[in-house]
Amino acid sequence: MRYQDINAETIDRWVAEGWEWGQPVDHKTCRRAARGEWEVLLTPTRPVPHSWFGDLRGKRVLGLASGGGQQMPIFALLGAECTVLDYSARQLESEQLVAGREGYDIRIVRADMTQPLPFEDEAFDLIFHPVSNCYVREVRPIWRECWRVLKPGGTLLAGLDIGVNYIVDEEEREIINRLPFDPLADESHRRQLEEQDCGMQFSHTLEEQIGGQLEAGFTLLGLYEDTNSEGRLKEMNIPSFVATRAVKRLQ
Repeated sequence: MRYQDINAETIDRWVAEGWEWGQPVDHKTCRRAARGEWEVLLTPTRPVPHSWFGDLRGKRVLGLASGGGQQMPIFALLGAECTVLDYSARQLESEQLVAGREGYDIRIVRADMTQPLPFEDEAFDLIFHPVSNCYVREVRPIWRECWRVLKPGGTLLAGLDIGVNYIVDEEEREIINRLPFDPLADESHRRQLEEQDCGMQFSHTLEEQIGGQLEAGFTLLGLYEDTNSEGRLKEMNIPSFVATRAVKRLQ
C-alpha cells in the first residue's frame, strides 16, 4: 500500500475516534462567523491574523488538505467561494455535513496532494494549507502546484511542522532520532510510527518548506511561530511550528 493511502486510512480512523482536527465547527461558531467574529488556525494554537486574509467576499479559496469542517465553513460564511481538497473521506464528510447544516455551497474534491492538483491554472485567489505536509515525503512539488493554481497576486497561507517533534521520544524528554525523519528510508522510524499509530510522517527542513516556496516563485510577507497544543515541549515554550504568508508575484 502507498504511504498516502496508509495516511488516509489512519486519519479516517482518527476522525472516527474523535481526533481534534476532525471535529467540525458547531452552529454557534458559524453564527458568530457570519457576524464577523471568527478565528482559524494554521498551526495548533495561534489564530491566523485577520490581516493575512483581506476581504474574502467573492474570493475563490482552496482549502488544501484542509478537510474536517473547521476552516472552510468560516470562509464560506464570510462570503468566499470555497473548494476543499483532502485525501481523507471522513474529513470530507465533515465538510459536507457543515455545508448542509449551514446552507452554503462548497466544492468537495477527494484527491492526493502529492499528485498534480486537479484544477486549472490561476483558479484561486487564496490557498489555506494548515499543517499537513508532514504526511508527505516531498513538499517542493506541492509549492509548485500552489503557484500554478493561484492567480497572480494570490496568497498562500501555510502551517509548517519544523521537525522538533520528530527528534524526541514520546514523552518529549530525550532526543532519540536523527533527521530527516523518514519511515520509507529508516525502519526504526517506521516502527516508532506504527507503535504510536501515527500513520506515515516525515520531517522537513525550513529550506524545503520556506525555501521551497521562494524557489516556486512566491514572495514571503509574513511568518510566526507556534508550539504544540500540549506536552513537555509546549510547557517549555519550544516552537515546533511556523505559519507563513506568501504571495504569487504579479508578472
